[in-house]
Amino acid sequence: MATTKAPEDAYTAAPFVPELADLAALREAAAGCRGCPLHRDATQTVFGTGDTGARVMLVGEQPGDQEDRQGRPFVGPAGKLLDRALAEAGIDPGETYVTNAVKHFKFARSGPGKRRIHKAPSLREAVACGPWLAAELRLVEPELIVVLGATAGKALLGSSFRVTEVRGTVLEEEIHGRRERLVPTVHPSSVLRADDREGAYRGLLSDLKVAARTLV
Repeated sequence: MATTKAPEDAYTAAPFVPELADLAALREAAAGCRGCPLHRDATQTVFGTGDTGARVMLVGEQPGDQEDRQGRPFVGPAGKLLDRALAEAGIDPGETYVTNAVKHFKFARSGPGKRRIHKAPSLREAVACGPWLAAELRLVEPELIVVLGATAGKALLGSSFRVTEVRGTVLEEEIHGRRERLVPTVHPSSVLRADDREGAYRGLLSDLKVAARTLV
């Protein structure tokens, strides 16, 4: 008998997101999310973490290798660089809520040791994960969202988002039923990959200073 192919809109975390849940219950439920195929290869779901009363929510792309192993966002080199830049910009990293648009690590295996190499999630995968991000926003109610990179921007603002066009500016948009203020910038991992790493870091820091001034 032929197998019925799932429709294109079958990718969604919505059935796995409990209603009227606090963040602890959301995190527990997210561990069992099967809203898209990324859960099959990832070690675990990596849910958001931080101050539930945070004024700032930082939204990145997806967990990396270290995040997938440890179960927490931004614990690798990019996270350490981000914490440094936040502190230098005047935003206490300990008073933020940090999450990703996509909660599972997407990767390909390459090389002699079959090292896990990051692969950017598709817009379809980011949209599928959107109900988790919407629930986080509803519970944290941040004053400002710092958008880290193109994937997070497209997940929040649509496929036409271009980080190079709007980085370091304050946007006001309707996001998941809430009027939000956002400051887009590059993902900190792009700073680590840049030929001019110091220049790239200064650009990230400049954008985060805009975010800090917005909170005053």
